[in-house]
Amino acid sequence: MAQSADRSVQARPRIRELIYETPTLPSQTLGVKTGCDLWFKAENFQLTGSFKMRGAASKMTAMAPGQKLVTASSGNHGIAASRAASLTGQDLTVVLPETVARAKLEKIQSFGVEIILHGAESGMAEMHAQSLAAGGKFTYVSPYNDHDVIAGQGTIGLEVLEQVDRVDNIFIAMGGGGLISGIGSVLKSFGQGTRVIGVSAENSAALAASMTAGKVVETQHLDTLADGVAGGVDEDSVTLPLARDVIDQVVHCTEVEIGAALKQLAVDENMLVEGAAALALAGFSQISDQLRGQTTVVLLCGANFDWTKVRPFINS
Repeated sequence: MAQSADRSVQARPRIRELIYETPTLPSQTLGVKTGCDLWFKAENFQLTGSFKMRGAASKMTAMAPGQKLVTASSGNHGIAASRAASLTGQDLTVVLPETVARAKLEKIQSFGVEIILHGAESGMAEMHAQSLAAGGKFTYVSPYNDHDVIAGQGTIGLEVLEQVDRVDNIFIAMGGGGLISGIGSVLKSFGQGTRVIGVSAENSAALAASMTAGKVVETQHLDTLADGVAGGVDEDSVTLPLARDVIDQVVHCTEVEIGAALKQLAVDENMLVEGAAALALAGFSQISDQLRGQTTVVLLCGANFDWTKVRPFINS
């Protein structure tokens, strides 16, 4: 944990010019409604639209120039890694499923990286990227299972500590674990007793199940509004032991709860975010009656949403 926090301190000056230091904003309405001193760490305003830019920038700047790198993601990580590679001069290849949405394909192409289309879905693309790395010609860049990536995400925690006098609780959506491990390590190492609360989507809860089992386990993955945190955990994940060390409580949320949080953020806080960001607020809403009078931060991890999926909940 302490080593991870120290890596975040070291990563911060490396990535400072490549990212945006996002604000931590006081709640306009929901804090009053719940009786909490509620704040939002607004990574929805981050460059490329999500926190992933931090981890990607940290990884690219930690490596010698001219490395041949490969990754796989048609979402936030793929976009962030491509932008970071274009800014640092790294040689990046991105493997995408053949079914990738044209808009995402064009966004990643705009950064001038090499693209390989492989497989019918993201899992197959990721396996192909890992096989290319195993061949020795590339270094694989994981979206979360990497100490440098985790260090980059942890810089969010350093900013929160500077922006809010005292943080009693922080709610963070759980995916592969890089985000919550990085931030949690910083807050546990440098904070003042902050409780780290992980929020898991019931439809895709691999990290939560793995924490309970004490090892990586396979779980069923159903469609979820929080698609940015959907999917499994690598067998050799460095995030699992970190997550078990830093997470104090896990809250599980339904799709109905995530949808309600999307609407709350739009109507009460005037913010449009992706489902993974709303997931963190859904977790807070579920137990907010236990947190009255406390200072709580909800991490809004991104804003790259599909309007056709979000609109029905906001208009309901």
